[in-house]
Amino acid sequence: MATPNYGYEKRQKELAKKRKKEDKLREKAHRKTGTGGEGEGDASSEGNGDNASQNPPAPAQP
Repeated sequence: MATPNYGYEKRQKELAKKRKKEDKLREKAHRKTGTGGEGEGDASSEGNGDNASQNPPAPAQP
């Protein structure tokens, strides 16, 4: 049986923390500039750090 790779797990947790922190700072800067007044749709995907930066937002329906 293979042994767990704790170093890899730790690195993944650190990267997730870093990504989440960057997202929070980006949202804070976005709010500070005053351009995020129309709903803030990114708040729902905040907990999903893996896919948040890979999936672009869906286009608005008329």
